[in-house]
Amino acid sequence: VDIKSLTYYLYWLYCQYELITCSYLMEPWEKVLFYTAHVATVVPLTYAAYLFIPAHISGAFHFFLHLLGNQPESTVSIMK
Repeated sequence: VDIKSLTYYLYWLYCQYELITCSYLMEPWEKVLFYTAHVATVVPLTYAAYLFIPAHISGAFHFFLHLLGNQPESTVSIMK
């Protein structure tokens, strides 16, 4: 991978981000506050997704396996 093209691509992504958020119009102190708010929002959301999404996927997988697979016998049929 060419380092120069990678840095150019990252700079292009940053410019696109500034255009989409209109942060290129802000003063430097406003950008600091704006980016701090973004980071303070994105980091906890990413961490929560990392913690909880695998558990939800696993629970859904077990639920559908329970529906499609061998269901355990009921206590009534065991008592007979």
